[in-house]
Amino acid sequence: MTETGPAPGADAGTGTASGGADEPRAIAERARSCQGVAGLSGGPFGTVATYLPGDRLMGVSVNDRAVEIAIVATMERPLPETADEVRRAVTDLAGDRRVNVRIDDVVEGS
Repeated sequence: MTETGPAPGADAGTGTASGGADEPRAIAERARSCQGVAGLSGGPFGTVATYLPGDRLMGVSVNDRAVEIAIVATMERPLPETADEVRRAVTDLAGDRRVNVRIDDVVEGS
């Protein structure tokens, strides 16, 4: 698992969209588009998710203090490079919040 910033507090994990429904969806789309990302992961027991009206977005948790992204990575590049690219891709959407990227699984191929 690769993370940056201080350890997540009690409010990290499942969250609600603090910037509206479009923000977590945009974060998820940018994360999925990064090289070395096979997909998003809900984490153990599906705890990395954002609850939206009528929907549950797995793999991205957004709250007032942090953005957590759980990915399934490919083996096409070093894992820290993949995590750093995901972090850079969503930095502008995260604003002042810390961005934690965790790698929940690794798969072959792209």
